[in-house]
Amino acid sequence: MVTSRQFPSWSGVKPFLRFDRPNPNRSQAALERACTISDLRSIARKRVPKMVFDYVDGAAEQEIGIERARTTFRDVEFQPSILRDVSVTSTSTAVGGHVSELPFGIAPTGFTRLMHTEGEIAGVRAAHAHGIPFALSTMGTVALEDVAAAAPNADRWFQLYLWRERDKSMALVDRARNAGFGTLVVTVDTPVGGARLRDLRNGMTVPPTLGARTFADIVRHPRWWVDVVTTEPLSFASLDSYPGSVAQLINEMFDPSLTFSDLDWLRREWRGRLVVKGVQTVDDARTCVEHGADAIVLSNHGGRQLDRAPVPLRLLPRVRDALAGTGAEVYLDTGILTGGDIVAALALGADFTFIGRAYLYGLMAGGRRGVDRAIEILSAEVVRTMQLMGVGSVAELTPEHVRFAGDVGRRSFAFSDTERT
Repeated sequence: MVTSRQFPSWSGVKPFLRFDRPNPNRSQAALERACTISDLRSIARKRVPKMVFDYVDGAAEQEIGIERARTTFRDVEFQPSILRDVSVTSTSTAVGGHVSELPFGIAPTGFTRLMHTEGEIAGVRAAHAHGIPFALSTMGTVALEDVAAAAPNADRWFQLYLWRERDKSMALVDRARNAGFGTLVVTVDTPVGGARLRDLRNGMTVPPTLGARTFADIVRHPRWWVDVVTTEPLSFASLDSYPGSVAQLINEMFDPSLTFSDLDWLRREWRGRLVVKGVQTVDDARTCVEHGADAIVLSNHGGRQLDRAPVPLRLLPRVRDALAGTGAEVYLDTGILTGGDIVAALALGADFTFIGRAYLYGLMAGGRRGVDRAIEILSAEVVRTMQLMGVGSVAELTPEHVRFAGDVGRRSFAFSDTERT
């Protein structure tokens, strides 16, 4: 049979054609095309020098800990329900007495203005715009007071490292209280600094050590360099100036002799909400609550401290069971790069999650706009995943919605470049 043909008419062709108006702003256009956090990571890699990208992207020693965290998330298999009405989906959830519009917040990160000159200001304003918490690090690059002024109505948390000199710790606690930070997050997994080998090899110090190779790399990123030298000098806003590596700073200023008695002391001094971050065993989770913690964060510091540390997601169900009936909330970070990861953590018992690298990839990719894009991507993924699972709200997620598809311990930890973090 011969197929009859005719000369195409414009009216017949027109429905198949759509001409997009080109965006003259290349940076904005790239952000708009980004569909995943991995896309933002790829953009970020081109925008900043290698030492800056590696500071965010890297982890400790062989980087096994972060690889295992990512593998564990990928090993989760969802168990969807069908024929459920998901025409309306709610992503809001209660965290620390406040309502967050999304089930994730921005984790505390250090050296943030090195990624983009907007730094923590971009983070807190984006968090406020999307109705989620923002946590400022002791090693942040914008002062407590300036972060508070930038988003006075945001749900602001302050992350504290306890120093050897307790008066300096208390000075920061007082400043946080006076600036209206309602939650104090004490990080307990840094008795010494982890061996972040990428940073050592790249000369990532405070300020950066500019060897010939590092300088050449910076020259290839003129926009980043111009931003750095034409804005306020980079420093840890809450600390005195320090001419050494980040690990050296931790080793010299922070206290390896901390015990639970120090947590008792901090509980007496701080009357707001107290969260302990860096919990990695069931017994420690229980003990933190016994010593006054209102919540704990299951975290191995994004794999940046002890390599081969426990994977928070694997630990989560047992900790949830151990803290049942205590009223303490359980949060989780490390390895979250998709909305599906967030949904998996919530289903396995987390009350809330925090993003670190995902936020910083967006910041490096485009400042405030990049942070907004990262939040938008994760939000859309959370909603879509819940709808496809037949779940209408965060509160409906239960362990019955997930299972581990295989034994992570028997799997290869080989990663493609886009999956490493």
